[in-house]
Amino acid sequence: MVAPNVKAETMRLMDRRTALEAEMNAIIAALSAPGGPGITGGLVDAEGFPRADIDIPAVIAQRRKLGELRNDHRDITNKIEKNLEALHSTKLTRNEQSTPRSSGTSVPLHGGLSQNDPMEEDVVTRLPFAMIDEIAEGSPAAVDGLLLGDEIVKFGSVEAGDRLQERLVSEALSNEGNQVSLLINRQGSPMNLTITPRMWHGRGLMGCHFRIL
Repeated sequence: MVAPNVKAETMRLMDRRTALEAEMNAIIAALSAPGGPGITGGLVDAEGFPRADIDIPAVIAQRRKLGELRNDHRDITNKIEKNLEALHSTKLTRNEQSTPRSSGTSVPLHGGLSQNDPMEEDVVTRLPFAMIDEIAEGSPAAVDGLLLGDEIVKFGSVEAGDRLQERLVSEALSNEGNQVSLLINRQGSPMNLTITPRMWHGRGLMGCHFRIL
């Protein structure tokens, strides 16, 4: 059967993506350590000379590696999305086949995909659309419990779709001072959190960056 093979491949891809994210998080953490240049920080001092307090070749190599991992992550995410579309198509087809034309009652076929296949539901509902790749110390995001590498499955009313950055900003602005419910994946495990977008001494209302996956 095609569907079980697609499901197994999807799970393997998700495991691979989790491993990539762990590697990305380790690089981000190293670059963002106290005194570090961060992901995009400058490598020269105020006088235009190479910074003497960091290993510039190592930083360049880490940033290059991070870019490669991000490209791999995007490719794998695209494959996962295509597989999910195939799973949905197979599920709809089998549900149609399992419903007699003379009756409105659905009778699942033996050996087919049930309408509430737990594994399929988990794959679909746990697909994140963004990841926290920068977070400021003491920011609302940090204080309320978000961590580097957290994957965002749902942020308030925002789920996967178009214009995600714009919708995330709008959701935060419209909920300033109010709690926003989040569904995240942290190291492969789903979690529910709440965050309150609010003014603080830094930039924005949350002090973190969402990288769209």
